[in-house]
Amino acid sequence: MTETTQRLEHLVRTGLDYFSRSSESEMAHKHSPGKWSKKEVLGHLIDSGINNLQRFTEIQYENKPYQIRKYKQDELVKANNYQEAELDELIGLWTALNQRIVNLMGNQTEQALNYEIELPDGTSSDLRFLMIDYVDHLEYHLKQVLI
Repeated sequence: MTETTQRLEHLVRTGLDYFSRSSESEMAHKHSPGKWSKKEVLGHLIDSGINNLQRFTEIQYENKPYQIRKYKQDELVKANNYQEAELDELIGLWTALNQRIVNLMGNQTEQALNYEIELPDGTSSDLRFLMIDYVDHLEYHLKQVLI
């Protein structure tokens, strides 16, 4: 898990550097109707962080296999109105969430990393997969924003 936490720390530093140097107008610009702005992508990453922090925490004490609940990403971005939110607030929240996730990941035992999960499609995996998938997802969206 050390490699995954180091990768997450690197991605957060990279994202923080980019977001901190970006203007409000650049972050709020929509390249086409129906697509998220960079600010809304950051909001989506916040929602992902919130949902995954809850998953990573709940799996510690809930019955196994832990049932992964889907969340409605478009509805969350709209309900949270990230497009109109203060950029500094979003950056701070995203950074703090990911620092908490880094700490949580670093505290996992081998036994905990093997806790079984059931994905919404009915397939099974484990907490290790879920944590790696979270970092992969974050990296995917950061690459979208950084281009």
